[in-house]
Amino acid sequence: MFSINQLNLHTIWQEFRISLKQFIRAHVSNEQDSEDILQEVFIKIHNHLPNLKEEEKLHSWVYQITRNTIIDFYRSQAKSQAKLLDSDKERLLQNETDITDEGNKNEIVAAWLKDLMEQLPEKYKEALIYVELEQHTQKELANKLGISLSGAKSRVQRGREKLKNILLECCHLEFDNLGNILDYNVNKGNCSCREIK
Repeated sequence: MFSINQLNLHTIWQEFRISLKQFIRAHVSNEQDSEDILQEVFIKIHNHLPNLKEEEKLHSWVYQITRNTIIDFYRSQAKSQAKLLDSDKERLLQNETDITDEGNKNEIVAAWLKDLMEQLPEKYKEALIYVELEQHTQKELANKLGISLSGAKSRVQRGREKLKNILLECCHLEFDNLGNILDYNVNKGNCSCREIK
């Protein structure tokens, strides 16, 4: 963990970029909107970073900024899109019970996916790690592998399908209307992923 003196936008980007993107995508269905929100979050972090005095509060501070930015997005879209339900707004604004060091259920299951990728055939595992975990584009994947863009897209899509099938064999998942995981049951008999206590 870095000290408060080492905090800068780059270290925070490295630490939170992937988990924040997943968190935003769980609340915002449009990919482009979620990218815009992520950029807005990091602009706010950059602008207000000098005000953060305690390193221990970084995690909750970053997620509070993210929740507020999502709410601002829905407020700005209220006239042209469906309004964010009060219950969803309340859930985003609640204190950090859903964002703890252990993570919420979305984050727990997301952590399993990295382990479950190890069960994929090598070509699909390589494609998903490169695109999903390392955040490269499918075009960059095509260039790296020397295959067509459609071939790269197909490989990523098939990898996602295979990973989904492995996950569903491993766990029974229950979702809310925003796609967040409400609950899960691990089928221990045919699951090789670690169970988070």
